[in-house]
Amino acid sequence: MLDNIGDKFTTALQKITGTGKISEKNISDTIREIRIALLDADVALSVVKDFINKVKKDSIGTNVLSGLNPGQIFTKIVNDRLVELLGSNAQHINLNTQPPAIIMVAGLQGAGKTTTVAKLAKFLKEKEKKKIMLVSCDVSRPAAIEQLKVLNDKIGALFYQTNPKHKPTKIVHLAIEEAKKNYCDVLIIDTAGRVHIDQQMMSEIKDIHRVSDPIETLFVVDSMSGQDAVFVAKSFNNELPLTGIILTKTDGDARGGVALSVKSVTGIPIKFIGTSEDISGFENFNPVGMASRILGKGDIVSLVENISQNVDQKQILKQANKFKKGKSFNLNDLQQQMIQMEKMGGLESLISKLPAGMKLPSGVKSQAITSQNSKTIAIINSMTPKEKKYPALIKASRKIRIANGSGNQVQDVNRLLKQHLQMSRMMKKFKGKNPSNMPFFS
Repeated sequence: MLDNIGDKFTTALQKITGTGKISEKNISDTIREIRIALLDADVALSVVKDFINKVKKDSIGTNVLSGLNPGQIFTKIVNDRLVELLGSNAQHINLNTQPPAIIMVAGLQGAGKTTTVAKLAKFLKEKEKKKIMLVSCDVSRPAAIEQLKVLNDKIGALFYQTNPKHKPTKIVHLAIEEAKKNYCDVLIIDTAGRVHIDQQMMSEIKDIHRVSDPIETLFVVDSMSGQDAVFVAKSFNNELPLTGIILTKTDGDARGGVALSVKSVTGIPIKFIGTSEDISGFENFNPVGMASRILGKGDIVSLVENISQNVDQKQILKQANKFKKGKSFNLNDLQQQMIQMEKMGGLESLISKLPAGMKLPSGVKSQAITSQNSKTIAIINSMTPKEKKYPALIKASRKIRIANGSGNQVQDVNRLLKQHLQMSRMMKKFKGKNPSNMPFFS
């Protein structure tokens, strides 16, 4: 989402040169480039004007500290104002109430609301160790109820089966009673989305809010929908006391303007972002980390949190000890590594948080997309247990069968086998070494 604006910010900040103090003359070009970058990213005009004025005011006449140059000083000024624009401090979800804590999720149709409800449930279940129940109040679209049920089956939360003939307020009342009976910590309510805001929609959501009295009312915003989404969120906030924003599809080709505008325009903090299509692609929003990524410095804090929260440490240690003993690296091991990567949102998500990754050409990043991992896993799943354990058995006829079984080409199978061979050779070098010194296992 932030690749384009990040590149422009990095280029603009390189324009600050010279020594002494930052003057109006030597920041004029940089300020102009930053303004263009923000407008190109579809940041709200009022937000751009305010941001530029604050940066200019902070910059003019600022003395250069010992050991620093004007570029470093100016970058810090821009960074601090970006953090302020994004919300200053990370805002965590509030569950401090008598169980069940009720979370109501609203949003327009197509924003990814129902999928986000499931992602939020998985996040709270695994990270916060909460007992979760989901319920859909979308009686106008029965498929939405089934969609939430299917997603719920993947995450293993409790599910209140909605009767489409009931009014949403009755569904909420019954779901709350059921959540209490099951001693649930959290009840998440999925509400009906609409193509646009209308009075019937707002009336229904306000009734649901009144009956449920949620501790959190979260609004889902599609990052790819531009500034319209920001003003829709503002309209909702005029009708409902929203407590937080969830940005979806941040891994897409959005220009980033929504993330940079929504807090300033609505006054509502961004609490979560969806980082990939995978149901695990969901994390707390960190303004400091996001500002750092925009300026090309990566987001190491979020990266470390992501790895520590999603990696199966027991499985990783088991593999590491295996290679320490000199045992061969087979396709089961490769598949496990791919699955671990998927849990962390895919390789592209990890690369985007690294300073070096921010500078990689888009063509290189595109080779690391999640779909490539999925293809690899599908190919391995089409193999027999013996083939996974002994990849050398896979010759011409077996390659054809595996390719057909996984819906891929023989060259895809060859590419996977070559990748496995390269990794196998590398793993042999770690025989007898401490697991903490092995790549991916540290």
